[in-house]
Amino acid sequence: MERAIRRWEGLIVPLCRGLVVSCSRVHCHESGLVGAIQVILARRQILTAGAGLAIGRRAQAALPVPQKRELAFRIMRHGSQIGSHTLLFRCDGDALDVDIAVDVKVSLGPIPLVHYSHRNHEAWVADRLVGLDSHTDRNGKILRMSACATNAGLRVEGSGTQPYIAPHDALASTYWYKAALRGPIIGTQDGMLVHPVISRPEPQPILLASGAETPARRYVLSGDLDVELWYDVSDAWVGMRFSVDDGSVISYERM
Repeated sequence: MERAIRRWEGLIVPLCRGLVVSCSRVHCHESGLVGAIQVILARRQILTAGAGLAIGRRAQAALPVPQKRELAFRIMRHGSQIGSHTLLFRCDGDALDVDIAVDVKVSLGPIPLVHYSHRNHEAWVADRLVGLDSHTDRNGKILRMSACATNAGLRVEGSGTQPYIAPHDALASTYWYKAALRGPIIGTQDGMLVHPVISRPEPQPILLASGAETPARRYVLSGDLDVELWYDVSDAWVGMRFSVDDGSVISYERM
């Protein structure tokens, strides 16, 4: 079972505790970037509600933020729901916070077999990822990682890697932003950097939780990762599928 659980590594994503990733949380020490982020955070406290809504549209324009500012999936195995995956988006001017929660439970009668809880928080300024903080409980094994933008690049620390500066085009394995498929991917459980091979997209509709199908394009990631991803015509994330070592196929159905 441990081998099967490990296949979730880097495939499932993350909601962390706070609304904002502050500089102290992610250990930013680059004064120029820190100043810029602090100015943005200070602006949040003085904007009126109406102005906040108007200015908040800028972050939505730069990134594929859902109109309802929420994405939700049910996680399926053998036709039954075993968990959920939700993403909440909070915009304020050029700043965007994304809280992601994944919870999975698989039992054999009264016997729990798999317990998986993942919480992650992303902070963006315009279209730049400036902070990331995650915590994972995988059957009692705790994994952590964090990342912070510095003048040298995104500095990543994690329970599965030594600290490193990620390449400029690296993004997190949260998958809601399709641009992550253009470069290396930072694992949001333990911080490991992976370089999957990504297929050319092919048109393939995807099943939604409602039972309806929606037009989409399918991407196959292989090598360091083994997962299929679907994005609709607006590049919104609408589905995911992968298998685990016991032969089970895990699929995401967007709600």
